[in-house]
Amino acid sequence: MSYLGEVRLDRERVPDFERYPFSLAAVRALHTLKLHPSVTFFVGENGSGKSTLLEAVALSLGFNPEGGSLNELDFSTRASHSELHQFIAPRPRQVEYGFFLRAESFFNVATEIERIDSQGWSRALPKRAIDYFGGRSLHEQSHGESFLALFQHKLHGGMLVLLDEPEAALSPLRQMTMLTLLHQHVRSGAQFVIATHSPIVLAYPDAWIYQFGESGIERVAYEETEHYRVYHDFLEAPARSLRVLLSDED
Repeated sequence: MSYLGEVRLDRERVPDFERYPFSLAAVRALHTLKLHPSVTFFVGENGSGKSTLLEAVALSLGFNPEGGSLNELDFSTRASHSELHQFIAPRPRQVEYGFFLRAESFFNVATEIERIDSQGWSRALPKRAIDYFGGRSLHEQSHGESFLALFQHKLHGGMLVLLDEPEAALSPLRQMTMLTLLHQHVRSGAQFVIATHSPIVLAYPDAWIYQFGESGIERVAYEETEHYRVYHDFLEAPARSLRVLLSDED
């Protein structure tokens, strides 16, 4: 089941395409972006707009800007999101359960979970808030362990999952573990939209990959992504690549 079929930019309401974030090439060219019912990837260079669009989709659906479960966490550490979400129309809105992960603010989510439990918010519930993440404080684990705890305990079939650079805290081996867990959730009916730089994560089979660049957004094959080509060329001949990178010549 697809919980989110497409996202559309209400272009007629955009105040000025010369103003950020509407000036981003990916946003300027955006009309309607269809999403895969299971896994869709956003990939592109830093500043290309992939995380900005993912964040806007999340906010348009009601997620907290800093991440967390849909309609469960309501806190703010520092407002850093753009106004783009006000002009994004997700269709259809069949989202009852979901989770939005921002790698840069997951620490804040972990802190909020501890605050909720410390104030007794969960006493009327069958579990503490942290029990939905495995029962162990996310702050008492490494960044990578806390990310995997999210995948193992909080995510499940029947939900929409938006992930912004989930590989940030994961070693290559743990990224492979993440793929295994992602596949289990997909088979149980979850839908994922992921902004990533990782060629390991991007390799998930049959996913749709949208590459964000100077010409806008285009759907590409895995081997056509710049991330795959850069890693492939470097690992195929690291000595040659290093000679070029470390050369004294301009």
